[in-house]
Amino acid sequence: MRKTRSLEQWRSIIEEQQASDLTITDYCHQNALSKTTFYAARSKLNASSGSFVRANVTKHVDVIEPQQPIILTISKVKVSLPPTTPASYLGQLLREFA
Repeated sequence: MRKTRSLEQWRSIIEEQQASDLTITDYCHQNALSKTTFYAARSKLNASSGSFVRANVTKHVDVIEPQQPIILTISKVKVSLPPTTPASYLGQLLREFA
């Protein structure tokens, strides 16, 4: 007997398949779905969704912005220090300039 599903039900089925890490063939076999119907529904959903493309995050990366050097300008003297300069050293240096 043929079962009729709404586009929303197919959207849910397609999302389940993508989250399952199973191939479409394996997923359809395990869930008693026709591969032909699965592909047709997916194609219809893709056509109705316009140019939206669903993206899956495969790897999280931390974005590290390059740190700028510490630049001290006192009168006509400009001192450039690495951004990793310890605060205690900066304090001592500033006391010397004061």
